Amino acid sequence: MNFEQLDLVVEASRLVCPATGLDGPGVVGVRDGLIEFVQMGDGGNEYSAAHESLVITDGILIPGLIDLHAHPAVSGSKFGIDADRDLLPKGSTTVLSQGDAGARNVDQYIWETIEGSRTRVKLALNFCAEGESNPEGRFFSLDEASIDECVAAVDRAGSNVWGISLNIALIRGADVEPLEVMHRGIEAAERSGKPVMFGATKTAEIPLCEQLKLLRSGDVMTYCFYSGDGGIVQDGRVLDCVWEARERGVLFDVGDGAAAFGFDVAEIAVAAGFLPDTISTDYYLHHYSNNLDHDVPHIVSKMIEVGMTAEQCWPRVTSVPATVLGLGDKIGRLEAGAAADLCAVELRDDREPMTDGRGEVRMGRRWRPVVTVKGGVRV
Repeated sequence: MNFEQLDLVVEASRLVCPATGLDGPGVVGVRDGLIEFVQMGDGGNEYSAAHESLVITDGILIPGLIDLHAHPAVSGSKFGIDADRDLLPKGSTTVLSQGDAGARNVDQYIWETIEGSRTRVKLALNFCAEGESNPEGRFFSLDEASIDECVAAVDRAGSNVWGISLNIALIRGADVEPLEVMHRGIEAAERSGKPVMFGATKTAEIPLCEQLKLLRSGDVMTYCFYSGDGGIVQDGRVLDCVWEARERGVLFDVGDGAAAFGFDVAEIAVAAGFLPDTISTDYYLHHYSNNLDHDVPHIVSKMIEVGMTAEQCWPRVTSVPATVLGLGDKIGRLEAGAAADLCAVELRDDREPMTDGRGEVRMGRRWRPVVTVKGGVRV
């Protein structure tokens, strides 16, 4: 191999790739935005001929992180943040927008945010036709819950849209029934051939079990460790209908956010063997405006605090969300031919505060992102 043709070589004292099972010292070579090779074992002097080299001696090197629930949006969303400023430097090379655009503003979202970002951005199109453009909320009338409009927008947007965001919490129209919106959203997803990213009512007025029974295999329930009425844990145990939903292929995502994660619920679920399928941040404007430390390694640290291991967490932020997005052969893996998206994370020695949506604070060691490489170029 002519190492002078390599754009970048990254040597790591520990390289971890859940998709391929690699774990140990290793070297990743990059050319033209793709991984050229992965070599396990200590590096050699010949790699110094590459145009650029990085050496990771502390922490681990893993595939670029995939955040399955965040809010990248240059404009048009009350939750929107800048993916390249707020997510990419923290290790998230691929991000799924949870409903920042709907049928009536998806075209602008595509050219402005998806095509305008260095971060790889995919969209869960908001079933609310206005997306999150109204500061006062969504679904003021059923006019915003148009099946035909949603299906046409999905068709128009093509591969930019992964699926449909169907959040029936905090509906603003007094006469708009949450289950009516949910039925319409599922029909739009059926007609589009797309999965749903689902946010439940977060109240006990409509039992969670009634909502879950409408979800299909491949649909994703986010905010899965919400602590409060309508959560997956009641009377100290995970509901039977939650287990049944998982059995038929419904996936469960963390979506930490600001008020959607409780240490109590997560701890009960993990102890019972109910682990999330994916671990995501729900990073939005609230975190940026208040200068809050919030990223994928932070949420991983919280999940470790409630009983998961790091080895259980890494696939849930790399290979599993890559598969959910239908990109499992391209991202979320360290393998020749895959996108050269890399992240180095480091476990700090000091115990730091971690807070849940109810204000409970726990002290624990934090994983921190230290290096990000997107498409073979260091961020």
